[in-house]
Amino acid sequence: MSTMTLAGAINRGLRAAMDRDPKVVLMGEDIGQLGGVFRVTDGLWKDFGPDRVVDTPLAESGIVGTAIGMAMRGYTPVLEIQFDGFIFPAYNQITTQLAKMHYRSHGAITLPVVIRVPYSGHIGAVEHHSESPEALFAHTAGLRIVSPATPQDAYDMIQQAIASPDPVLFLEPKARYWDKGEVDESRVASQLDADGGASAATAEMSRGRIAREGKDVTVVAYGPSVRLALQVADAAAAEGTSVEVVDLRSISPLDSDTVVRSAKRTGRVVVVHEAPTAFGAGAELAARVMEQAFFHLHAPVLRVGGFHTPYPGSKFEHDYLPNLDRVLDAVDRVMTH
Repeated sequence: MSTMTLAGAINRGLRAAMDRDPKVVLMGEDIGQLGGVFRVTDGLWKDFGPDRVVDTPLAESGIVGTAIGMAMRGYTPVLEIQFDGFIFPAYNQITTQLAKMHYRSHGAITLPVVIRVPYSGHIGAVEHHSESPEALFAHTAGLRIVSPATPQDAYDMIQQAIASPDPVLFLEPKARYWDKGEVDESRVASQLDADGGASAATAEMSRGRIAREGKDVTVVAYGPSVRLALQVADAAAAEGTSVEVVDLRSISPLDSDTVVRSAKRTGRVVVVHEAPTAFGAGAELAARVMEQAFFHLHAPVLRVGGFHTPYPGSKFEHDYLPNLDRVLDAVDRVMTH
């Protein structure tokens, strides 16, 4: 076991994937000698060279379009979009080409492209640097969308994403880049080296996990909100309420089975994410829980998230994002039913 930051775990995972497969190529703005804005690719240009760690022009549509062509020729491109709000110039390439080519070709063409996106808030950034666009892409069939919350998952899931034959949007909670945790580097290696490793990796990456067991309320979160959910569990425990925390890990496909099993145990569900609650992943999850666990619920499923407004300036960020009090209030409300 090694202690790493979440950013360091992604770096180590990228290195392991590049060692494993010479067709893995990194592309993005300033990811080479600089190592990326958040230094996630630090040292990889030096060790693998400019042919495998490629500094690109500032043109997200060109980055994704080039990657699609490379994937069709047998490469596995791993792209970095410098900030979440910069992904929209590539929206057309991602949703109309990358996501649909496998279906359009009747399975003849696969596009194993991974798009790494630092996303979400809590860094006091300027406009277009703190978006949570996952729902926009989750509505598009053909994309896998995942978000790790711990260094262990970051290390495992970046390699699982690269091994997947499907295009993957890999959302990295930028405010958690410096969170530290223990990482077992052998676990995912043994999975990928086994027969059927790619299939097993893709399936594992798409499953949620119980981050903390409880019996009164299920709080569901992913990516940057998992740490908040665990803090809520601690605060609620001090008041006598037992909170179970589910880390979704995957937004598309959505592992509703894990959430539904938890909902049937606790009878109450609160979903938390930084993206706006309107038309968000939490709404989809709430609908599935109501459909599949209705007669086990003691209260309606509640959602806590951002508001249906453009992301505010850094001065008002704390008013926009979910916080301990807002989530605890939702927990109290479901407990009163």
